[in-house]
Amino acid sequence: MLSTDPITGAAKEAGRLAVHITANDLISSGAEPLGLMLTVLLPPETKEKELRQLSAEVQEECVKLGIAVIGGHTEVTDVVRKPLISVTGIGKVKEEELVSTRGAKPGQDIVVTKYIGLEGTGIIAREQEQLLKERFPEEFLDEAKACLEQVSVVPEGKIARKYASSMHDITEGGIYGALWEVAQASGVGLEVAVEDIPVKQHTIELCEFFDLNPYQLISSGSMLIVTDHGNALVRELEQEGIKASVIGRTTGSNDKIIYRQGKAASLEAPKQDELYKIGERS
Repeated sequence: MLSTDPITGAAKEAGRLAVHITANDLISSGAEPLGLMLTVLLPPETKEKELRQLSAEVQEECVKLGIAVIGGHTEVTDVVRKPLISVTGIGKVKEEELVSTRGAKPGQDIVVTKYIGLEGTGIIAREQEQLLKERFPEEFLDEAKACLEQVSVVPEGKIARKYASSMHDITEGGIYGALWEVAQASGVGLEVAVEDIPVKQHTIELCEFFDLNPYQLISSGSMLIVTDHGNALVRELEQEGIKASVIGRTTGSNDKIIYRQGKAASLEAPKQDELYKIGERS
């Protein structure tokens, strides 16, 4: 199985994210990640130590996941203003064990692992650190930056694939985007309570600072799983030290309903990720 992903939202930690986002994509289809190939485009002002750092991040994360770098290409070009990485991942899975985004059925549980917004929180804390220091204490920002250490969903994916009708790694567009994509692909509706969606206080406060919606913030590190056995899956994940929550159910209608304090609202189609709003304002 092949997967291709661009890394465009982060300058810092781009090598680390490149590995995990690609591995996440593979495991979300039920595939065991085996290797990856990278194309790296760097702006002319890139320093040699930055390239070495990127390479070291890639190698370190590949070792952690037990996957190999099997090829790639690096180029310095004035076409880009910050590093652009395109990654092709290779994985293996039996055809009968493939898990599809479009596999959700009416009446199933919707499960979310860990916390939404981990990737976005870590990126914001690292790339806007100087500005954020004026408002937040150092300990708070260190904890927010550490969210990037939790962006792999490979551990939960290996457990969840035997339960799942549908799996989706939550990336650009956040949890709202992922819910929309699964429902649209599967031809089901959904009912989800906002209060049941797990989100860290760090994410809430950084989003308030920049006037962002945390539910539409890039969220690698969190997986959306649709299953007949939500509570059993949550128990098994938590036995392995992985937080998980049942946040709602799929339905037989086409309505995508989000409840906030008991009041219903229709889920809208995903828009541009909230992370990019920061760049537009700077």
